Amino acid sequence: MDTRELLNLAYLRAFRLVVQTGSATRAASALFRAQSAVTRSLQELEAAVGETLLERRPSGMLPTPAGRAVLLRCERIFFELETLAQWCAARQSRRRSASGNALPAFLLNTRRLQLFSALARHRHMPSAAQTLGLSQPAVSSAIRIMETGAGMQLFHRSPRGLLLTSEGETFVLHVRRALNELRHIPDDLAALRGTIQGYVTVGALPLGRTLILPRAIARVAAQYPGVRIATDESAYEPLVAGLRAGDIDFVLGALRANDASSGLANERLMSEDMVVLARRDHPLASKRDLTLNELIAAQWVLPRSHAPARGIFEAQFRRLKLKPPMPTVETADLAIIRGLLAHTDMLAAVSAQQLHYECEAGQLVVLDIAMQNTRRDIGLTMRAGSTPSPAARALIDAIRLTVDQLRHTSGIAKEATHIA
Repeated sequence: MDTRELLNLAYLRAFRLVVQTGSATRAASALFRAQSAVTRSLQELEAAVGETLLERRPSGMLPTPAGRAVLLRCERIFFELETLAQWCAARQSRRRSASGNALPAFLLNTRRLQLFSALARHRHMPSAAQTLGLSQPAVSSAIRIMETGAGMQLFHRSPRGLLLTSEGETFVLHVRRALNELRHIPDDLAALRGTIQGYVTVGALPLGRTLILPRAIARVAAQYPGVRIATDESAYEPLVAGLRAGDIDFVLGALRANDASSGLANERLMSEDMVVLARRDHPLASKRDLTLNELIAAQWVLPRSHAPARGIFEAQFRRLKLKPPMPTVETADLAIIRGLLAHTDMLAAVSAQQLHYECEAGQLVVLDIAMQNTRRDIGLTMRAGSTPSPAARALIDAIRLTVDQLRHTSGIAKEATHIA
């Protein structure tokens, strides 16, 4: 997790208003503050980012290239906070405008929002306090301020710690999105100076882990030493939850169908068929033209029951009016699958590339059995309309290039279509 100190939201709001109005005087009026206070906010912000963000012109104060980069993130940050403020107002049944100058002060304290996010994650007050270097009384005070400002209870206090209420779940989603946009600002400015840096978290589903992601990471590490990459190998549902909150930059793996209301966007990179794998000296390894009837009695390592790949596998049997075999082991962990296949007569139904290196080395073999309609699309899942950080863009570009190279150098992706 990126632990750099985040910028002051109040300074960013003043900067945004100056750009919108073209004048520090008009921005001060909208904020009900002295012009000198707005000017100091701008100076503090420019000192914090190490860039000049505004220049004076006869037509008013205009953003520099660095200022435009900051403004782009500001629009996304304050969209989340203003949406949250409107939601809180509606819940309190006293609808109030939450645009621009009406954003409530309790949402403009960066440190307090970080604390709220940490509490939601740790569910333990001492852990959250330690993470941010605060005392427990300061944490308690911050919770009171947040709940008073929101006009609702955000946490349940229980023997297991602090648990988010249903309202708290909605609240923290917007807070995390805003904070994650905020953390990208220094990296956006570094990119303007020609330096790609920052922290990327990628959700790594099984179909992207073996060949695509490692090669892409190696490419980024060699080209951009200032980029730090973390992979999250959770199941699809928690990865998507992290993606929606901005905690995960994008997900790589098998694509799910998305509708316009999902808030997600898919980019298909390649397609992959399912195969049946076994150890090289398996009794069935040398047989040709196997049928599903011959495999029913085998012990199987299969994806979990809710996984799309499991449904594709079972459909092979149902198509022939056969009862699908019950798995001996249910797992998506490649290390477990590899170990079971190497030391038992178990079979596994997986994507061909998932155990590519073991097949290439001759440790595992693909059984000679025809599988129907098992092709799955592999690609990127991102938040619709999001602006990835420079580091995330670098990794995404490396993934696209890696898939292109795989298409030309191996049989794995030769049938694939890359949608740019």
